[in-house]
Amino acid sequence: MIRERIAAAAARSGRDPASITVVAASKGQSPERLRAAWEAGITVFGESRVQEGLAKIPHLPPSAEWHFIGPLQTNKVRPAVAAFGVFHSVDRLRLAEALAREAVRLGRVLSCFLEINLACEPTKHGFSERDLDRELPRLARLDGLRWLGLMAIPPATPDGEAARPWFRALRTLSGRIVERMESARFAGALSMGMSSDFEVAVEEGATHVRIGTALFGPRPQTDTAGD
Repeated sequence: MIRERIAAAAARSGRDPASITVVAASKGQSPERLRAAWEAGITVFGESRVQEGLAKIPHLPPSAEWHFIGPLQTNKVRPAVAAFGVFHSVDRLRLAEALAREAVRLGRVLSCFLEINLACEPTKHGFSERDLDRELPRLARLDGLRWLGLMAIPPATPDGEAARPWFRALRTLSGRIVERMESARFAGALSMGMSSDFEVAVEEGATHVRIGTALFGPRPQTDTAGD
């Protein structure tokens, strides 16, 4: 059902649905439910807590792909880098530098998204556009990181359609960064859209949608990184 809705949204915007990655936001879900999702065809899982992710990873085949989608403390960087292949929530320069140091230490190149606080909401993480403009040269020079693109969680809206201007704003910002950075260091991907608005996000260019509730049902606790 989720794939069908993504395919329909992609068709409305003239996109290939195969270019859109479904990240199953699996915080709070049991290994058994993750296994069921895997058997139903889900291959990418997004966790918001390092220790919870570490406990779940052994329960799925090695070919499962694990993304980190929640806020990350710098003191958790080492175990996080050991466990996750993609980071959606790089929300400050200090965290980017810590990830880069660990990646270089391990001889790896990490795939990362820069998290943007589109409305400068005090309760949310992420770079403001002004801060990103200031820090972008330093971010671009970090070894060990490849910037896939931008991630954002728009302000709460009454329906998915109301999120459309925020998704467009993120896409516009991504286009500006593409013009400033080499494509080898910034791929222009967009991690945006959750259960309530992923179809609108796909219409506006999302390459990664973080879907929890629509796949698993309600969580015991609220997760702002993927619903």
